[in-house]
Amino acid sequence: MRRGITRAGLAALLFGASTPFAAPLARETNPFMLAGLLYLGAALAVLPSAVHRPPDPAALRRGGGRLVVAVVLGGAVGPVLLALGLRRTSAADASLLLNLELVLTVVVAALVFREHVGRRVVAGAALVTVGALVLTGPGAAPEMRVGALLIAAACLCWALDNSVTAELDELAPAHLTLAKGLVAGGANTAIGLAAGASPSTGTVAAALVIGALGYGASITLWVAGARELGAARAQVVFATAPFLGAVIAWTLFGEPVTAAAVAAVLAAGAGVALVTRSDHAHEHVHPALVHDHEHTHDDGHHDHEHPDGFRGRHQHPHEHRELVHAHPHVPDVHHRHEH
Repeated sequence: MRRGITRAGLAALLFGASTPFAAPLARETNPFMLAGLLYLGAALAVLPSAVHRPPDPAALRRGGGRLVVAVVLGGAVGPVLLALGLRRTSAADASLLLNLELVLTVVVAALVFREHVGRRVVAGAALVTVGALVLTGPGAAPEMRVGALLIAAACLCWALDNSVTAELDELAPAHLTLAKGLVAGGANTAIGLAAGASPSTGTVAAALVIGALGYGASITLWVAGARELGAARAQVVFATAPFLGAVIAWTLFGEPVTAAAVAAVLAAGAGVALVTRSDHAHEHVHPALVHDHEHTHDDGHHDHEHPDGFRGRHQHPHEHRELVHAHPHVPDVHHRHEH
């Protein structure tokens, strides 16, 4: 669980920093062009890793439908909605509103994918929702509310993407990110060019760098963390990203610190803290199966041997015997059982 939290936390740091840096670009660039460049940057970041270990064609066929959902919603539609929302809100408020991704991921994971969430996850998501409502309350400008709705729609796209990619065990995180970057990023960039966008060289370079770090490295780390924690819990850890984004907007970009933003930080921060301790223990059954995902040989589920004695972190097809035991766990790749 700690490894999953570390990966999701690093993903949060990178993505949180990307929002305030992307906000100025959103105000001077076509939203399709900006979304496309960000994801092309993401593809460039993971290209060496993805090429080093090409995906299994059989795995691509098995996960094809889910991969399409992830690419279309997570890589194409969501980033455009965010770029449109950034035009209508401050960078700090936009960062904090991105906490809605947590709430919507919990809802989708629980209702659509039947992932066990528990009372702490539900209570934490409720507190994050309170923070978002504070930001868009009676004192908010109409333009800001439109921006908030656009960002909320982007968060819904990413919530569906999160739940799908957390279960896409057949493909490595780098492969998922590369697919989003090349397909969705390329399509959005083409649309932007067709619409007459002509960003400067500096804007293109900045967007590619932000995309490489805030999307490429971040998405890869998040997917790896979600497979160890489950989509809902990984998203709770990832929900620390908006706080970092808000702090950067307030300090580096000189945006004013409002009472509503401070209240939103306190509410959402309490919600995130609640869910970081949401593992549970009971006797459960692991059916016999063969699958392919990243793993080590020290977590109680992978006891197979390698001819060279290697026991580090790696990925390959492997077999599990049926196992019945009890230990603290979260809805990771091995614990998506019913409750």
